[in-house]
Amino acid sequence: MRQITRRVTIAILVAIALLLALGALPGYLKSGDPYYVTATETDNRTAVPADALAPNRYPYTTAALANATGAAGNGTENATGRSGPYWKGPIGLKGAFTHSPFDEFDAIGQRNTSAATETAVFVRDNGTVYRLEVTQNP
Repeated sequence: MRQITRRVTIAILVAIALLLALGALPGYLKSGDPYYVTATETDNRTAVPADALAPNRYPYTTAALANATGAAGNGTENATGRSGPYWKGPIGLKGAFTHSPFDEFDAIGQRNTSAATETAVFVRDNGTVYRLEVTQNP
């Protein structure tokens, strides 16, 4: 009985370790060209307020907005902000286990359908409307 308990305990610990590795590993996979969220000032239109987007839930969107706002503060006309890179990973494995800018765009589009198109979402930050797109060009 003691040997069976030991084997079951080891099997459970191995299963937990594998599940933890499966959850952490996709974040490190990088392949192909990276994707970025870019924020560009645009004309006034229906947009989601930026203060409704939590930085921990929308890290790519908030990073792009922060970089666009910082560039605009430097006197740059039509400032473009860019988020950090996101790599899709091989064979679509990463998308099932990690957060992506595509997830953020889906969530923003569902929040306000009139503030989204097929390729972009619109966010208002400090009275300025930004067009956010996922691009592969830095």
